[in-house]
Amino acid sequence: MPQTTWTTIRDALAEDIETGTLEPGDRLATEPQLAERFGVGRHSVRRAIEALAKEGKLSVEQGRGTFVEAAPLLTYAIGQRTRLRKNLLPQGVEVVGDLLGADRMTAKGRVRKALRLKRGATVVQSRRITRVDGVPIAFGATYHDADRFGDIVERRDLLGSLTEVYRHYGIDDYLRGETTMHARPARLEEAKMLRQHPEMPVIVVRSVDTERDGTPIAFAQVVWSAARVKFTMGGDND
Repeated sequence: MPQTTWTTIRDALAEDIETGTLEPGDRLATEPQLAERFGVGRHSVRRAIEALAKEGKLSVEQGRGTFVEAAPLLTYAIGQRTRLRKNLLPQGVEVVGDLLGADRMTAKGRVRKALRLKRGATVVQSRRITRVDGVPIAFGATYHDADRFGDIVERRDLLGSLTEVYRHYGIDDYLRGETTMHARPARLEEAKMLRQHPEMPVIVVRSVDTERDGTPIAFAQVVWSAARVKFTMGGDND
């Protein structure tokens, strides 16, 4: 009879999740119960749970237990017109974006270059977190020229949709001018913000939105949970 190892436990639990035997939000059996089920020591159980947590399949919450990760793997299409809610709402999820804070500051480095601003120009930085069905999937900062969009934070709080906000500034349509992305290990504060395992990677997306004539109107840097979102490229997302 083959020996039961931690990988056997990992694969068995992963299959339970994939087949729906364990559903999103379900609480996993305790370590002693799993050790008895598989006939192994608790160390092997812990190692299997740790591996699944790194993959984003389980969420370990101190004092509460281990739960099947509730967040679905979402598809986010990046194209000529990239809109957050148009990307996610058709997937049958609830999307909520919350303002974490806003500041005015001097545009420097990457921000100034992306927005084609002169030295000493001021920008409005707004920091937001996006949650899907209550689970955080991304957070980051967006920058706008303060001379042109000085009250954009207040307008967005009032109108909700960034597309509607731009219309109030006389911009009827806007395009994705540039997108770059790279994966890296999550920093500790990022893992806490996204409520994910510290060893689960993140995807950093930097983007520039422009008017139809190519004039930049926004630069954003957003950190996404790599286990909760997959990106597709190309096409018009309108």
